[in-house]
Amino acid sequence: MKQQEFITLIKPFKDKLFRLAKRMLVSNEEAEDATQEVLLKLWKADTTKFKSIEAMAMTMTKNYCLDQLKAKRSDNISLVHSNYSDNSSLEKQVIAKDDLNIVEKIINTLPEQQRIIVQLREIEEYEFAEIAKIVDMNETAIRVALSRARKTIREKFSQL
Repeated sequence: MKQQEFITLIKPFKDKLFRLAKRMLVSNEEAEDATQEVLLKLWKADTTKFKSIEAMAMTMTKNYCLDQLKAKRSDNISLVHSNYSDNSSLEKQVIAKDDLNIVEKIINTLPEQQRIIVQLREIEEYEFAEIAKIVDMNETAIRVALSRARKTIREKFSQL
């Protein structure tokens, strides 16, 4: 595959790969390394075999990050939400940012699978079918896990 073709192919989703890696690994440097490793593997792979290159890349990123976490025995996962913005008053922005930080901390307490599903559905805005391919679960199980995660987030947030 030519370099320009590859760049055109991965351009729509490379930032998603980084955000998922950042969400799982926390460190910018580790997320950049993970993204680079996945892109290198995709470059070398025969991409014609994949039904969805984006789903495959997200799965590869998830698996790479899980391997890194297991190797380091780390359980730090941080929410990265780069699409958050609020154009209201400064006070409302501060409150919203505080609320977002609280939600981030609550998400960090969720089981790993729920954290990944919340990241993919709520932050990256993937459809359930795409998430099913990435996490290798059926859509019903994903809906249940997401529902439980949302319920936990709501309950803990309302307690605060």
